[in-house]
Amino acid sequence: MDDFIAARSQMALSLGFHIIFSCIGMVMPFFMAVAHYYWLRTDNIVYKNVTKAWSKGVAIFFATGAVSGTVLSFELGLLWPEFMKHAGPIFGMPFSLEGTAFFIEAIALGFFLYGWDRFNKWFHWFTGVIVGVSGLASGILVVAANAWMNSPAGFDFVNGQYINIDPIEAMFNDAWFSQALHMTIAAFVATGFAVAGVHAFMILKGENVLFHTKSFKIAAIFGCVAAILQPLSGDISAKDVAIRQPAKLAAMEAHFHTEKSAPLIVGGIPDEENKKVDYAIKLPGFLSFLAHGDFESEVTGLDKIPEENQPPVAITHYAFQIMVGMGMAMMLVAILYFIALWKKKNWLASPWLLKLFVAATPLGFIAVEAGWTVTEVGRQPWIIHNVMRTADAVTPMPGIAYSFYLFSAVYVSLALVVIFMLYRQIKMVGTLYDKPR
Repeated sequence: MDDFIAARSQMALSLGFHIIFSCIGMVMPFFMAVAHYYWLRTDNIVYKNVTKAWSKGVAIFFATGAVSGTVLSFELGLLWPEFMKHAGPIFGMPFSLEGTAFFIEAIALGFFLYGWDRFNKWFHWFTGVIVGVSGLASGILVVAANAWMNSPAGFDFVNGQYINIDPIEAMFNDAWFSQALHMTIAAFVATGFAVAGVHAFMILKGENVLFHTKSFKIAAIFGCVAAILQPLSGDISAKDVAIRQPAKLAAMEAHFHTEKSAPLIVGGIPDEENKKVDYAIKLPGFLSFLAHGDFESEVTGLDKIPEENQPPVAITHYAFQIMVGMGMAMMLVAILYFIALWKKKNWLASPWLLKLFVAATPLGFIAVEAGWTVTEVGRQPWIIHNVMRTADAVTPMPGIAYSFYLFSAVYVSLALVVIFMLYRQIKMVGTLYDKPR
């Protein structure tokens, strides 16, 4: 394997695993805090059991997220030394603040896990809230650093030198809000549907139905609200990308030719050689509207982008289509669930609705992985957009391929351990906790 490809593959593998751990770590503490609040308000022991069960899941993902995040920080220096040499002083602030948020999260989680019957009950609940807030802050700060790579700011690039560095401007770059909003909502969608799907499956099996019903409702409401909000953040992101990274938007939509009233492409197989898309559904003018809020606006195509600066079209387009497809499927499930809550109460106990949630269990994380692929692959060939090429940032150290194989084995092993621990935790429900009165 070529060292450049190996370095990119290792980073992609590490990010692919870490993004799942971090999404769950950002969101699960809020589920836990809501269940804990219900326990304190109602004195219903089931909510206490749900809180304790979810807190163990939070601890598992906190530990695995800490490991995978630490590995990523080393990989940035190991695999991309030229990038870190110049970029580190510019976008290092969000990483430093993320370390502080992680430190607070670790302390709060320790207080929460060992604070049962030791602290004032509301202070104990508050420590759980702090776990969620600090975890969410960590995720947003890391996304701010990635957003800087898509929208570099806070420095002047003169004669190959990075001067007049402003870390605050770098952190609050033009892309940070739209990316942070989109990623945060995506984390709630993915985690909400995954957790709800697991509990729906256990309800269908008839195991500890009361416990899993309470758990399902909390996770489902979080996930469904987020799924309905996500298209709004997607619209904000699309309009932002259209202005800052027209090449990425063109690759996302396989938009080869600059034109007014540009059609929105649904599906299709890009033919990069002949600059066309086969078997696609085209909605006239909708790409112009999504990109610029006007059905008549001109949308830049790949024909206006120098060939050496064009992203890989097929990968970016397919990933974007998968992300949107998964999002629309979950939004449909969310609409059905809210109809059940408001108008059709008899649906709530119907196997078909629970089976929909079971089927939707992986969709959110598939969408997250696809969206991250769009963000990263769509920026190529740049590691810092329009400033530094990815090929110029990679390590000159030979033998990176062996590192890739080693880390692949480590991450697969880590994933298997996490799956085993979560499976054991789910099977233990109903045997470790207090019985309902």
